[in-house]
Amino acid sequence: MEDQKRGLKRFNTVQFITLMFLIIIFIGSFLLFLPISHQAGKQLSYIDALFVATSSVCVTGLTPINISHVLSPFGHVIMMTLIEIGGLGFMSIALIVAMMFRKRVSLQSRLVIKEMLNMNNQGGVVKLLKFVVRFSVSVQALGALLLSFQLIPQYGLGKGLFYSVFHSISAFCNAGFDLFGDSLLSYQQNPYMLLVISGLIIAGGFGFIVWYDLIHLKEHKRLSLHTKIALTVTLSLLIGGTILFAFTDKFYDMSFFKQVTNTFFLSVTPRTAGFASIDYGSMSYAGLILTIVLMFIGGTSGSTAGGIKTTTLGVLLIQLFSTLRGRDEAEWQGRSIPRNIVMKSFVLFFFASLLCLLSALILSMTEYSPPHSGIEYVLFEVVSAFATVGLTMGLTPHLTIFGKLLIMCLMFIGRVGLYTVMYALLRKELNDMGNKFNYPKETVLIG
Repeated sequence: MEDQKRGLKRFNTVQFITLMFLIIIFIGSFLLFLPISHQAGKQLSYIDALFVATSSVCVTGLTPINISHVLSPFGHVIMMTLIEIGGLGFMSIALIVAMMFRKRVSLQSRLVIKEMLNMNNQGGVVKLLKFVVRFSVSVQALGALLLSFQLIPQYGLGKGLFYSVFHSISAFCNAGFDLFGDSLLSYQQNPYMLLVISGLIIAGGFGFIVWYDLIHLKEHKRLSLHTKIALTVTLSLLIGGTILFAFTDKFYDMSFFKQVTNTFFLSVTPRTAGFASIDYGSMSYAGLILTIVLMFIGGTSGSTAGGIKTTTLGVLLIQLFSTLRGRDEAEWQGRSIPRNIVMKSFVLFFFASLLCLLSALILSMTEYSPPHSGIEYVLFEVVSAFATVGLTMGLTPHLTIFGKLLIMCLMFIGRVGLYTVMYALLRKELNDMGNKFNYPKETVLIG
């Protein structure tokens, strides 16, 4: 008994989160592998079931199969549950159960919530998580209602209602899975659908802490620096992306309003939803580069989105402009950002870039690329997996088993977090790297 207790204590909060996500993925893969999850006459290999489960929990959207043709309604419900758990975090679901039975949240659970929400301290974590649950349920319910106005007349009451709920959850959690069979290509000429899906994607990718600050602005009188950076970078990327896509890829066979809607959607969906209103295989090279950049940046910390996060980019830019102005500290709007946050941002950017480049290098050697396609065919898929986006140029359905395993690893790292995975694997080494003493300083020539 004592040995069991000591074994449990060896798992810190970060390792516990990583382990729980793995357990949920394997449970989901087993459920998706069951015959009841498949349509009549359809079969699903276990590696594909594991891939779909990983993509669902990691809210990515990449899939080697057409889920609308292979999976049954039961399989779709399993996927929808996995997406919800992956998007909001398993502790959100646990909190709902605890609230239903009026149970108190333990200290260990508070620590897990703190890590999941990427908070600096555990003060008010339960209050924030309750807000996350209520806000998420409310937005997804509103999204399902808005989608039902289009989908119920199109598919009937039962199927239309289920489709509305599924796609509302998929969009808000930035998963990008669809039951239409062609993502949103069939709705390219439907601004209403594109705008509703865009609104859900933005709501999920904005970050729960940002929404909490905005909703309680009247009470708190000011916005946190985190919220200001997230808002500034997010709005800049949305507006800048829309303008740039207007030059890179044009929709000639549409009215002006429909062109604007589709161009705006091109800017929204890489951050990091994965719904597609165009065939990315026919996109211009400039558009592909812009999409890869937006995917790599992703959404905001503490949201359902992936990527290196808008706040990471914001911190790096603030440090850049501060350095150019001759300032040692990263300063913006009367505040200075702690040095350790700046260094973490640099490390995250470096390791994320290195991981994507190495993965693209490996897949370019192990996977088949169509004639006349370049490195963008593989790099696009790699960044899409790491940033948990789900957009594809067509590589995923043709991946080898090794390729599927590598993409699954990228999706898992992207969802759980690069720092989380590194800390879970290198806990002792990272703890031993404390500043116990300082070495003498010596200059190095750069540039």
